[in-house]
Amino acid sequence: MTVEAAPQESYLFQANIGKAGPQVVGGKGVRVDVKFDGKVQKGMIDAVAGAAVGALGWGDEEVYQIINDAARNSTYSYPALLSNESAEELAKFYIENSPEGVFAAALWCTSGSESNENALRIIRQYWVERGLPEKMKIISRENSYHGFTLAAQSISSNPRIDAFSPLLIDQKNICIKMPCAYTYRFKEAKETEEEYAQRLLDILENKILEHTPERVGAVIVETLPGSALGTSPPPKGYLKGIRALCNKYDIIFQLDEVMCGTGRCNPNGRLNCWENFLDPCDAPDIQTVGKTLGSGYVTIAGVLVGPKIRNAFLEGSGSIIGGHTYSCHAFNCAVALGIQKKIKKEKLPENMFKMGNLMGQKLKDKLLSADNIAGDVRGIGGFWTVEFVQDRVTKKMFDSSLNVAGRFKQIAYKNGITLICMPSVKDNVGDLAIMAPSFIITEEDVDEIVEKMVESTNELSKQLRKEGVW
Repeated sequence: MTVEAAPQESYLFQANIGKAGPQVVGGKGVRVDVKFDGKVQKGMIDAVAGAAVGALGWGDEEVYQIINDAARNSTYSYPALLSNESAEELAKFYIENSPEGVFAAALWCTSGSESNENALRIIRQYWVERGLPEKMKIISRENSYHGFTLAAQSISSNPRIDAFSPLLIDQKNICIKMPCAYTYRFKEAKETEEEYAQRLLDILENKILEHTPERVGAVIVETLPGSALGTSPPPKGYLKGIRALCNKYDIIFQLDEVMCGTGRCNPNGRLNCWENFLDPCDAPDIQTVGKTLGSGYVTIAGVLVGPKIRNAFLEGSGSIIGGHTYSCHAFNCAVALGIQKKIKKEKLPENMFKMGNLMGQKLKDKLLSADNIAGDVRGIGGFWTVEFVQDRVTKKMFDSSLNVAGRFKQIAYKNGITLICMPSVKDNVGDLAIMAPSFIITEEDVDEIVEKMVESTNELSKQLRKEGVW
């Protein structure tokens, strides 16, 4: 039956399908031009680099040459039949720019969701290769986000996936959840950070024992969580403790660094966020990456596997079951490799770590010392969050009906800054404003971001006070 189409302004089936909404019409460096209701707001400072993506910012002339060369020298190959040199070279680059011996091989795909899907398949096949197919249970965290495909949603836990729960992998017996690490809100006043970490580790160990170690295949966490929790750093000893439990019970330890990794939060001028918290001997067995890998110029993400996983496949079937049409795509890999070499040559991870931490400290100094709705400022390197609360002392969240995060985003847009803003989740997570700027930011850019964040926070604070809700 043919149905007459409703009047439409937009022909895209994404986000708000009723209208086109704000549209990016240009960008250069850390600035973007955005079209709102027919008018273009020029030179907005992009404090979130798209979605923690644009390491090099926008309109980089050298990247245009990298893209041109890659297009001329790349020929598509289906990965199940033929490989290509660009994919090999990108894998070698990532492995060599991580601590020695941690990673042994990589698989490239086209999105963070897809990377986590592939990681789950690799973990499953790993246990089959070892003759332990019953180790199929996955433990991940509450208030987590690993992507929007169904398996990635199955290891996630946030309101965005609730509507899809009937389609997800068994949440009771297969994809099991443990509490998140959320020091600001869930660490008890009497606890030290280490004691809070140990409490979480005790819960994890009890989960493993409850579901029997012989049936638990992996523990998966975001090193520095993104949009579901707002860059809450792991408490001291937490990640190392997970590694120890995985060693004790023969379980795969996976870190999701799609949003926080590939140079965004590395203290050593390299790639991995976990180097803030773990020695190489405690590194993950498998890690997903994405976002800044292609800096928004190509669609690419990946899965890195350690020697333990690679060796099990070599000693078993010697091959991976399945594949995607655009896995290890030569053009994407060539562009990403050129971008990563440029980032390394220009020492941009060092700049991001320094400028990002400066931004975080200035936000703390200016927001938390004044009377406003900012309750917490947290993050590492190039990944930071402001959490808004109704009461700083009790950390009481605003009622979700007030749409604090949504209103803040609109005010911030008006003031010329782009952010990711996430609404509160009852009894779990407050309203969040998340920043993840490009690696090329200067101290002047930092000051502008801080100034606009303070201006926007004060403006919303005044509105809420006038309404009698703060």
